[in-house]
Amino acid sequence: MNEAANITTVLRTLADPTRRAVFERVVQSDEITVVELTRGSGVTQGAISQHLKSLKQAGLVAERPEGRNVYYRAEPEGLAPLVDWMSHYGVFWRERFANLRTLLKEIDP
Repeated sequence: MNEAANITTVLRTLADPTRRAVFERVVQSDEITVVELTRGSGVTQGAISQHLKSLKQAGLVAERPEGRNVYYRAEPEGLAPLVDWMSHYGVFWRERFANLRTLLKEIDP
């Protein structure tokens, strides 16, 4: 998969608010099961499993089966395409903000 496809996959995966909430809960835990993610979420266990499947396919989470449970953990490397893409534009904005700062100092020393 090329870089643009990776960025698209990550963005599409995290665009869904429920999936993003599931991902955030996984990130906040060392490891977490589907049952734990379902508790208090207002989402069915089947829906949580589907969201985890999408997150796993995007490389954002990894799973570790243990007995009857499957534990999920965040994969920070999965966000790398998004971070790389954003850092490219960060250079653009840093330059613009520096120019704005200079202009504001000239206007109101």
